[in-house]
Amino acid sequence: MKKICIALYVLIILVMAAITIVEKYMGTEYVSVHCYGAWWFSLLWALLAAAAVVYIIRQRMRRWWVVMLHASLVCILAGALLTHLTAWKGMVHLRVGEQTNNYLVLEDGDTKQRILPFVLRLDNFDIKYHPGTKAAADYSSQLTITDGTIEEHFTVSMNNIHTYQNIRFYQTSYDQDGRGSVLTLNSDPWGIPVTYLGYGMLFLSLIYMLIDPHGNFRRLLAQLTSVPHEAGKKTLLLGALVMLSASAMAEGKQPHALPRETAEKFGQLYILYNNRICPLETYALDFTKKLYGKSHYGSYTAEQVLTGFIFWGEEWCNEPILKIKGSELKETFELPGHTTVNRFFVESMGGYILGPHVEQYYQGNTDAFHKQAAAIDDKISLVMQLRRGAPLKLFPWSANGKTEWLSPTDGMPTEMTANNVQFVTNVFSLLYEEVLVGNYAQVEQIVEKMRQYQVQHAKGSLPAEHVTRAEHIYNKVSWATILFMVNLTLGFVTFFFYLLQLRTRKPYRVFKYSLYSFFFLSWTMLTVALALRWVVCGRVPMSNGYESMLTMAWFVMFFVAIVAHRLQQSTLVLAFGFLLSGFFLLVSHINQMDPQISHIMPVLNSPLLSLHVSIIMMAYALLALTFICALTALLLPSESEKLALLSRVFLYPAITTLGIGIFTGAIWANVSWGTYWSWDPKETWALISFMTYAVVLHTQSLPVFRNARTYHIYMLAAFLTLIMTYFGVNYFLGGMHSYA
Repeated sequence: MKKICIALYVLIILVMAAITIVEKYMGTEYVSVHCYGAWWFSLLWALLAAAAVVYIIRQRMRRWWVVMLHASLVCILAGALLTHLTAWKGMVHLRVGEQTNNYLVLEDGDTKQRILPFVLRLDNFDIKYHPGTKAAADYSSQLTITDGTIEEHFTVSMNNIHTYQNIRFYQTSYDQDGRGSVLTLNSDPWGIPVTYLGYGMLFLSLIYMLIDPHGNFRRLLAQLTSVPHEAGKKTLLLGALVMLSASAMAEGKQPHALPRETAEKFGQLYILYNNRICPLETYALDFTKKLYGKSHYGSYTAEQVLTGFIFWGEEWCNEPILKIKGSELKETFELPGHTTVNRFFVESMGGYILGPHVEQYYQGNTDAFHKQAAAIDDKISLVMQLRRGAPLKLFPWSANGKTEWLSPTDGMPTEMTANNVQFVTNVFSLLYEEVLVGNYAQVEQIVEKMRQYQVQHAKGSLPAEHVTRAEHIYNKVSWATILFMVNLTLGFVTFFFYLLQLRTRKPYRVFKYSLYSFFFLSWTMLTVALALRWVVCGRVPMSNGYESMLTMAWFVMFFVAIVAHRLQQSTLVLAFGFLLSGFFLLVSHINQMDPQISHIMPVLNSPLLSLHVSIIMMAYALLALTFICALTALLLPSESEKLALLSRVFLYPAITTLGIGIFTGAIWANVSWGTYWSWDPKETWALISFMTYAVVLHTQSLPVFRNARTYHIYMLAAFLTLIMTYFGVNYFLGGMHSYA
């Protein structure tokens, strides 16, 4: 029976992995019908559940939490089966004032109409925006149900559902004119309670697995902490690490720029950028980084670069500020690593030399050369738009309860007073006149008038003062860049120090405590960076790939800080913390990761989602530490047994947090989307990871994993599922979770 369970378990994992690949090429609808919704897929799960129940009964398991843990999985499968057999889901599209008792369902690829047991009317639809922007904060439908003599009024919005007669109403989308709403209707009276019961049993048993005084985790923890150690007996030394970098300016005459103090005052103005109101310095930093790859250009600050292009545009277009990454583009046009904007405008070659190549790119030619041409075209477009003044939405105007932010080149609202129109349209001309004669005191006075205008007309759209201060501090330091270099460097230093300790058998206490000090300092800096980002964006910073990498690094360092000083292998664990956190911070710099702060989609603005992501990040961080243990064990075979013990201590809470995180996400999905499991590639691969790592907990049934070397090799292979879950889905398979 054990062999049957193993065969079915492995088969299901392989089948799920294969289906996600099939979905990439055949589409979601195809796999939903022919794979996940097929009889044979349900049969596989049923056979595994039946075989597992028989095997557990034969084994006569006595620990209640072990029985509950496995029973919870059977309960979840039973709930899924009930949902599959008894639940229904449909859509309703209503215009304001319209009513209906019909809804639409999709069956076998065809849309069919069904009858509701009541009449549904849309009374009003409303879109709430973040103040002063066009970024939606929420969508809500005011609805009325008429059921005979009963009339019920209610509101449905994102993450705020309503239930009537076991039918749940979800806000899904809306008409572009704001006069119509699309609702999802879902009825699952039997599947949800059974499934939620399974979730509750799973959460309880996983948590008890960690606190059971007679359980494997407590036994392993006792073994790991039983050896005396000296960490914590002395006060840690305080240390500081300063990273200095310099960038050489191009030879020749330097371009004109505002004095640094004047440019900084300009940067303190507010701007509508990336669909949020933020300091102009944020836009200046992004502008400079996109062009040059750094937050400064030689000795010029980002604010000086931005205002340089505004007031001395032609001079700055002759500066080698455009960073050229691709070798193909460099070779074709004989370009250096950095070149000028004007280099791409050549009269003898027909004007804009990239024009034909960019057009070919958008027609489908996406080889390396054309991608590089399109990337440079995007940078040049930023400069051209700035010189026209289009991005400079610095001037708010409030009327009829709404605030609009305008640039000097925008059409002015008809209700705007003549004096204000004149100020907005002429202020940059006044600035330009004073800049040309070098009257920077007058420039600062005009900038101050612009700031007063913003305060007067922005109403409630300006960010709070503490938010602005937080963003200013956040902008002044390249937190992730500094920390990935520091952590990777100190990680290698710490690892070689560990090897030296093994060889000489000397403690080197001062050096060791210095490393602890650097580790604490690095973790504190990362904590400050995440806290500042949290204050600025007004939400937990876990909503995109960049933020999740920073959060993952934080959790790695947090767990290492908790356990390192208590362990015999504290130096090695410290090296793990430095290297792994440095790697995650390095990954945050890849091209697909966007560090810009922006508002999130309304559906993602949920406490349940924040809880789901934070718990999942904890699990990933712990599992990443098991990977480092395995890798080190293969490099240092003599330490294999000790590292296996350390790895297992990380594994148990990793499995607990991964399981809780996955199914907390399912609860959020049920509240937000109307279905707790949709077999999205991210969901599927998260389940594959959970099932893969859970295998090595079964050392009684699978004694092969008691061998340290076998265990480490398996953990190396298991980490591939984690890489696929996070990176493979995001950048290859896609799906609803590909934004993460």
